[in-house]
Amino acid sequence: MTYTITLISTDENERLMELYLPKVLYEIKSEIYGCCIKLLSDDHTVKETWQDNFYPMSQNVRSHGRLFVFKDPFVKPDTVLFDPHSRSAYLINFNYYGWIKSIALSLAGDILEDEHNIYSVHGACMDIDGKGLCLIGNSGAGKTTQTYGLLKDPHTRIVSDDWFFSRVYGPDILAYGSEKNFYIRKDLATVWKEYDGLVPEGDFDKEGRAVADLRWVIGKGRILPMTTLKMMIILKRDPKDKNEARSLLPEEGLALFEENNYFNPHLLVNNPYKKHIRKQYITNLLERTTVYLVNTINMPQETQRLIRSLANVPQSP
Repeated sequence: MTYTITLISTDENERLMELYLPKVLYEIKSEIYGCCIKLLSDDHTVKETWQDNFYPMSQNVRSHGRLFVFKDPFVKPDTVLFDPHSRSAYLINFNYYGWIKSIALSLAGDILEDEHNIYSVHGACMDIDGKGLCLIGNSGAGKTTQTYGLLKDPHTRIVSDDWFFSRVYGPDILAYGSEKNFYIRKDLATVWKEYDGLVPEGDFDKEGRAVADLRWVIGKGRILPMTTLKMMIILKRDPKDKNEARSLLPEEGLALFEENNYFNPHLLVNNPYKKHIRKQYITNLLERTTVYLVNTINMPQETQRLIRSLANVPQSP
């Protein structure tokens, strides 16, 4: 993470709107788990990638939050300005689409946790024979690699590969996806050959990523809108720790979440109220799932075998 989020006043938001609204070439309303998030930009590539990534929303629906994405020579690279009152975010001089889409998801999450007790989890979510499994960890821990390794099993279905929303429903934790297509890494095919050719070579951006329709590889029936979470695996990469895997008590898991900012560097607001409601949700999540901590210092294939043994997924040949 190299960008910082600055909260701004309503007056500053009005000033920025006067500055950037005349430059808008594209206005796209998209649905992110029931929220109408509007993209406003002059960047054609961002507009096209966004439309591939998210489901469209009716133009008759008023927006709940707005994302202004622009280049400005008078502003530092990767600047985020956010007005919590109007739910307006300004992303200035961003080159990496992955951050743009994560902030869009975080914007929806900011609304949902305040108004509907629905919370964001920055991680992957899968369904294995009707039971939900999520993989969580800091950047570089191996979430994406291990998620797509699990997807090689024909009985594993995916809800989201990077971000999902969830809520407490009685004794259960329900998890929901919100993206139409996923923003994947080119180097996935270097570990799992099955994904080679998923995206034409020329379609990857400068970061070596592209929005891809996984249905072409795994089939339409293996992308689900929701599941019931039963297991959580927290990934870390720590050469000093000789333990490959161990189970975690709820209080141990909560401490890890709090130490690592809930494993989500894209949260827009981190005031005492937000920390309070997030702590309540994470406590519920940990108490309702079986939790493991897995160290990913070994080769990806070895870690995959370990995760499959924990999740009761058949080993790949």
